[in-house]
Parts: sequence; C-alpha cells; structure tokens
Amino acid sequence: MNTFTKLAVASILWAGAVDAETVNGLRTADEFDTIDNEADRSVALFEEMFLVIESPRCMNCHPVNNTPLQGDDMQPHQPPVVRGDADFGAPGMRCSTCHGSENFTYTTGEGSIPGHEPWQLAPIEMGWVGLTAAEVCSQLKDPERNGDRTLAELHEHNAEDGLVGWGWEPGVGRTPAPGSQEVFGALTQAWIDTGAACPTG
Repeated sequence: MNTFTKLAVASILWAGAVDAETVNGLRTADEFDTIDNEADRSVALFEEMFLVIESPRCMNCHPVNNTPLQGDDMQPHQPPVVRGDADFGAPGMRCSTCHGSENFTYTTGEGSIPGHEPWQLAPIEMGWVGLTAAEVCSQLKDPERNGDRTLAELHEHNAEDGLVGWGWEPGVGRTPAPGSQEVFGALTQAWIDTGAACPTG
C-alpha cells in the first residue's frame, strides 16, 4: 500500500470516527448548513433537538401530570411518588429520600438509582409527554411557561445545566439521550441564530 493510499484510508477512517463520536444518533448543527432557507433550517434544527427532548431521559422528568416516569419504557415511578411542593416530592417522600447527589450502582451491577443535586421534576408547565414537536417548541419559547427564560437563558440551560447533562450520564441500566450535551447545546444555539422557528402541526 503506497503512502497516498494509506493517507486516503486514514482520512476515511478518521472521518468515520469523527462522525461516530460527534453524532451518536444526533446530527451536529453544521450538518444543516446546506438548507438555504433559514426558516426551514431552523425548523430542521429543532426537529433534531426534539430527538433529545423525546428521549426517556428527558420525558420521564417532564410529565404532564404529577407522577414521574422511569426506565427506558417510561413506566410510572416505583415506589409511587407525587410531584409535591416545588416539584421536589411530597413531605416525607422527597426526591432526595432515594436520589442522592450522584448515580448509585446496585451491588449486583445490574442497575442503578439515578442521582444529581438537585433531583426534581420539571415544572408542570413544562410537561412534554404526549406533546408534538410543534407544541414543545411553542412551550419552550413562552416565558409564561418556560420559567421566564429568554432564548439565551434557554441555550444556557440546555448547554450547561447539570441536571440536563445527567441525560447523557444516566447510570447503569439506562440508555443515554442521543448525542451529547455539547451537541445539544450547539443545536439549540443554531436554532436560535436561525430565528427559533417551530415546526407546524
């Protein structure tokens, strides 16, 4: 194999490794640069963000009622718990009763209890289960429902918040959200930069 062939093969392998590393089931923001119409590109970026939003790692803590879900199959939380005051659980059964500051792997190694400080449900105004991408997009942009966040603050939340980041470090027995928090944050910024357009329907 001559030097040129070796370089060509190395280049192909490198490109494949980068794709596998950066995508992980989620396209990066630059992959949408070929969409000329800015509004169409913005919608496409949000639809890619929605792949993260609709994953169990996000949906389980964004129920539309007062009961969190758990597992990749999004079953009602066991033991039964409720939202309670300030989304931290009911008195005597706070989220922190079982959920510590980090994931706790069972001694059998066959599962884990998720953990982060804080551990809580999203406000009910930010419930997502059963909603379409268009509905979630509208909700995220509405200060009356999104915790009075600006789009810049929404980007910061998606890109830097530790509880959001837990979705990619969920502990033994759970499938991580697609991509990475870095890719999700970059998609969020690109969506904002292109006008934060929402899908229809």
